Amino acid sequence: MRITSTSCICPVLVCLCFVQRCYGAAHHGSIKVTRNQTKHIEGETEVHHRPKRGWVWNQFFVLEEHMGPDPQYVGKLHSNSDKGDGSVKYILTGEGAGTIFIIDDTTGDIHSTKSLDREQKTHYVLHAQAIDRRTNKPLEPESEFIIKVQDINDNAPKFTDGPYIVTVPEMSEMGTSVLQVTATDADDPTYGNSARVVYSILQGQPYFSVDPKTGVIRTALHNMDREAREHYSVVIQAKDMAGQVGGLSGSTTVNITLTDVNDNPPRFPQKHYQLYVPESAQVGSAVGKIKANDADTGSNADMKYTIINGDGSGVFSISTDKETREGILSLKKPLNYEKKKSYTLNIEGANTHVDFRFSHLGPFKDVTMLKVIVGDVDEPPLFTMPSYVMEVYENAKIGTPVGTVTAHDPDAANSLVRYFIDHNTEEDRYFTIDASTGTIKTAKIFDREETPWYNITVAASEIDNPGLVSHVPVGVRILDVNDNPPELARDYDVVVCENTKPGQVIQTITATDKDNSANGARFHFSLDEGLSLNPNFTLRNNEDNTASILTRRRRYSRTTQDIYYLPVLISDGGVPPLSSSSTLTIRVCACERDGRVRTCHAEAFLSSAGLSTGALIAILLCVVILLAIVVLFITLRRSKKEPLIISEEDVRENVVTYDDEGGGEEDTEAFDITALRNPSAAEELKYRRDVRPEVKPLSRHHPSSSLDSIDVQEFIKQRLAEADLDPSVPPYDSLQTYAYEGHRSEAGSISSLDSATTHSDQDYNYLGDWGPEFKKLAELYGEIESERTT
Repeated sequence: MRITSTSCICPVLVCLCFVQRCYGAAHHGSIKVTRNQTKHIEGETEVHHRPKRGWVWNQFFVLEEHMGPDPQYVGKLHSNSDKGDGSVKYILTGEGAGTIFIIDDTTGDIHSTKSLDREQKTHYVLHAQAIDRRTNKPLEPESEFIIKVQDINDNAPKFTDGPYIVTVPEMSEMGTSVLQVTATDADDPTYGNSARVVYSILQGQPYFSVDPKTGVIRTALHNMDREAREHYSVVIQAKDMAGQVGGLSGSTTVNITLTDVNDNPPRFPQKHYQLYVPESAQVGSAVGKIKANDADTGSNADMKYTIINGDGSGVFSISTDKETREGILSLKKPLNYEKKKSYTLNIEGANTHVDFRFSHLGPFKDVTMLKVIVGDVDEPPLFTMPSYVMEVYENAKIGTPVGTVTAHDPDAANSLVRYFIDHNTEEDRYFTIDASTGTIKTAKIFDREETPWYNITVAASEIDNPGLVSHVPVGVRILDVNDNPPELARDYDVVVCENTKPGQVIQTITATDKDNSANGARFHFSLDEGLSLNPNFTLRNNEDNTASILTRRRRYSRTTQDIYYLPVLISDGGVPPLSSSSTLTIRVCACERDGRVRTCHAEAFLSSAGLSTGALIAILLCVVILLAIVVLFITLRRSKKEPLIISEEDVRENVVTYDDEGGGEEDTEAFDITALRNPSAAEELKYRRDVRPEVKPLSRHHPSSSLDSIDVQEFIKQRLAEADLDPSVPPYDSLQTYAYEGHRSEAGSISSLDSATTHSDQDYNYLGDWGPEFKKLAELYGEIESERTT
């Protein structure tokens, strides 16, 4: 099958078509498909050969953007089997077949029905095949070929990143690179000059230039000054077809800004300035501003102001406002028009950031002269001192002078001054002041011990201008006078033990004085000289503002006297000295041998024996109850008509009272006299003879040997348990008396029968070692000995 193309429009295509056709005629102009032939050669049999295909032109071209009214002819398919009789049918398949590309199935002509865009799709892959129309069998194998879309210059260059914003430092060298711009062309860069771009500058000359091939923008002038012109708008054009006539072009804008460098020194607009400052200006306040101009911006315009010389450098100071770049003049010391009426200052303003590349444009600082005129102001009176401290004695009479304050008018007029006290607090009402002289006097009698210090405020104003007022604080110290006698530091609880020895210190006392140390620091203690010599106690002055109370005899007795009163005289060391008398109360107490207080109250005999008031009342009630029982018993006994029948065989000394109808006259076992004498004598119980017990008594479980050592309390408990638990006998009421004294005392006999009837000098302190049982006895003998000694 032969594929023939006749679309040769431009001269290049004509040449290509001519070469194609010549080459195809000579070599592969057609695909010849021969039928199967049998070649008879001598000695050889018939051989079958496959049909051979001629050469295949595998590529067609079609121009993009075809705008003609008829479909664009692309090429022709032709098979060697085609005899022109219409028996061969051509079929076209692949990309765009039947929609974009159509084929005449009889002639094999291919046409393009749509306008194509190479920038969207550059080529199409299709397949061609020739079949027998009658049998629908392929005459040749399927053939693949490509239809390429031929490019034309239909896209202009474009700057995809524009417009551009860029900066370059001012005063840069000529040829300094600013920016590189790039334009893109959608046309085929491999075919012709449709995508070959050339750059040129349309706007921005003579300040900038652009490289036509690379698109690099550069400065075109020396020393471009930002202060002269800061912003530039440069228009760059890109043209394809290598810039030839008929090429397409596109443009973009580049906004270039010159950045600042420190190439301008600061300059004061004037060489002389004048400033008015009133003398009433406050120290630390801003009194004026000054500024040097700098054409630069940002940190290149930052500067610092200083006072380099002048007679006012110690009175004024200058600082820099970083926002406004102004010099702020402040006052360091108060102004006084009467002393100095003007000051001269030399002020320098210098850049803080200097670029040494431009030092030849300097110096980057400037100096100006500032004259400060001090204005006269009517000022309030001025006190001679910033504060006053005065003193006055307490108890001074009303109207006593305390001190004097002084103020004067600082102005040249020297007006008279009037004084007064600001009555803002209660303390200000305790003093008065002479309006003309400023003398302060007392208005009440002061007590240093109540308030030792007063703070008042004195004001002064000019008589001609009362609105101008100045104030001064005055402190008044109240001096001490010895007007308070000394007193005991506290209420002392003085205790003396009954067994105290002579000369023993029982208390150390001290005193206090409301006066200060100058009038009351030294105290002297003594007993009242107007009284007779105290036989019981004495006082020793320790010469250290304390005194000691000492005993003068050996023993003291609570029963004889439990409280003593000791008057003490205390005097201070003031001028004149003051004294006071105080009375100490001394209690007599019973103490342990180590000096610990045991009790301090005098008690009756029964109390010393260990019986309290409640115990005495209980005993009396018991006695009354017993008397009532005895009376009731006698009454009942007299009311009986028949005497009690006692068996002759069992005569015993019993006292029996029956309160019920119990076991009768023979029930006397509970009143065995031997059991009443001693519990150890009752070795076993005797039971009623008229009733036979069913259970054994509880006492049989205890051997008789245990009765010798049992205590009476345990014995009584056993009897009570046997009576409660024995079910064989009815209840009986009885009164049993146990004549048993219990165990002997470990201390032995305490009888005084063998004691001597006369008093002796024996010391009974050893009784305190016998234990709590002999505690009261030791106290009683101690008191008897003390009374005998006294």
